[in-house]
Amino acid sequence: MKALIIISHPETESFCYDGIYRTIKSTLSENENVEIKTAELYQENFGSDNKELIEKYKEYVSWSTHIYFVSPVWWFRCTPKLEVFFDEIFTPGFAYNFVSLTKTIGFPSPLLKDKVVRTFVTHGAPAFPVLTLYANSVKLRLIMGVYTFVFGWNYRLWFRTRQFWSVPFVSREKRISYLEKVIKDIKKDL
Repeated sequence: MKALIIISHPETESFCYDGIYRTIKSTLSENENVEIKTAELYQENFGSDNKELIEKYKEYVSWSTHIYFVSPVWWFRCTPKLEVFFDEIFTPGFAYNFVSLTKTIGFPSPLLKDKVVRTFVTHGAPAFPVLTLYANSVKLRLIMGVYTFVFGWNYRLWFRTRQFWSVPFVSREKRISYLEKVIKDIKKDL
């Protein structure tokens, strides 16, 4: 197994970084048959002007068999650096191609279908309004607007995208239960 962990949070004390990211990394490290590479988008100052990191991350994506994304949700999207990652790494010709059906209609043909993908996102909001009033637009956009283009349509992507709710406000015990779910998910991949 070749695991790529992509962490997109500016604060290393955050639950995303210090909790989820470190839990994924330590759980994977327990198995000697797992190779791990990381893309720490904020700590490595990733951006569209950093061509060296863009190439490095494309190599990491090509190398990997499993990709783990970790990000908080800000303004109903992942962090800006993760959104730039999608824009700069998942480019046509590398992550997908468009196949023409007619002169004006085409569809994306994914080039990274062989990857196992898991996503862990944290919310400051409780589940109820996001799932009802906003029809879980965060998860829907991520899967339908990004992942299906590059990883293909796969119903498992829905279940492999885990959302953690009210993270700034929950108890320590609740955070521990969130991390237990992360461990359980990662062990499914081993």
